[in-house]
This record gives sequence, C-alpha cells and structure tokens, in this order.
Amino acid sequence: MNMLFAIMALTAASLSAASEPDTRDERERALKAAAALDSIMAAPDQEIPAELLAKAHGVAVIPNVVKGAFLAGGRFGKGLVSARDENGEWGTPLYIDIGGGSFGLQIGVEATDLILVFTEPNGLREMLKDNLKLGADAGAVAGPVGRRVEAGTNLTFDSPIYSYSRNKGVFAGIALDGSILSVDDSSNQEVYGKGVSGADILMDGRIPVRDVTRPFVEALRRNTPRQPTE
Repeated sequence: MNMLFAIMALTAASLSAASEPDTRDERERALKAAAALDSIMAAPDQEIPAELLAKAHGVAVIPNVVKGAFLAGGRFGKGLVSARDENGEWGTPLYIDIGGGSFGLQIGVEATDLILVFTEPNGLREMLKDNLKLGADAGAVAGPVGRRVEAGTNLTFDSPIYSYSRNKGVFAGIALDGSILSVDDSSNQEVYGKGVSGADILMDGRIPVRDVTRPFVEALRRNTPRQPTE
C-alpha cells in the first residue's frame, strides 16, 4: 500500500512539473540584464548620469545583442523593460526584442549590451501598440556618460529616449536610428500566462513581479535614484 501511494505521489509530481512552463531562458535573460546594468553603473565616471535616471519613466536593458547576417547587416537581441508606477517604484518587467539598424558606429562589433532610458511614457505606449521604430516613431539619441554630466551638456534631457552601448568594457552613448523595439509575446506568455497583454504587464500594474524577473527589478532599484520632489 505504501508503495502504491509512493508511485501515485511521484506520478502526480511528474504531471505537475510537466504542466509548469519552462522559464529557464527567461530567467537567464533577467539575470544577464541585471548583471549588465550593475556592471555599467559600478564603473567610476562611466555610468549613466544620476540626473537622467532620476527622470526615467522606463529603462530597457538588452544584453548581448548580436550581429545577424539574416538582418542584412543589422542586429538582434532580447531583453527586458520596466516602467515606473505613479509612486516612482519600478513595475513588472516586460520581455522585448530589438532588431534592425546598424547601431551607429558599432560596425564590426559582434556583440554589445544596450540600455535605453525613456524620459517620457509615450515611447513605451507606442511600443505596446505596435513596433516602435527608433528615430522615426520616437527620437533616440546617444546619451551622455558620467556620474554628473559635464558643464555645457543639455541638462533638460529633452529627448524621449537616450541610448547606450557597452562592448569589451567600453561604455558610451550610441545612435540607434532604424532599430525596432517589439514586444516578445512568446516569453511574456511563458512567464505571465496567456491572455495577458503588454499593457497589463508594463503600464497598468495588474500583473505582479514574478520570481523569474525579480533580479532585474532589484537591479533597477539598486542603480536608479528616485525622482526628486519638486
């Protein structure tokens, strides 16, 4: 009888495990994005300015963007983006893709980490409605680098998106005109379930942070200051 119960328990456990979605790739992506952000922000005088991060409505990190011949010389990568809620806290991350474009002066570079800082929510909303073409649907400019921006730099941060890249330890702003941001529906369904929209995840606060994406949210909290009260 005990043997029968043991067999039944093992069978039930196997069936339960088989029904659980396989989110190992999504977990690894969140860990790599968190590590890329931590590494960049730990470099003295080579990080994203605190003034810019304090104004950020959203931050996307796309680690290990690779050169793809099938994109006719363009690039492709997978990452995550998170938006601040009305209280200034980082919300549930959305899985995204980026493709196309030559990524500025990165010709010949095989892989790079990308960071996009959104200073207004419109770019995020456009991405949720349809693919967001950087430079066309939303202006994206190479972001300034340094703990505090140098004198003479535009302190108003009036571009809707600032973009950065890191390759082999070199971190700098980068132009991304022609690159396309899109929602990775497959990964989002694996993590959050079917029938959940990108707006539910990123903008509406309806979906709680999952353990799979928690490392990315914690990295954002560590590395981004709160927007100062006016």
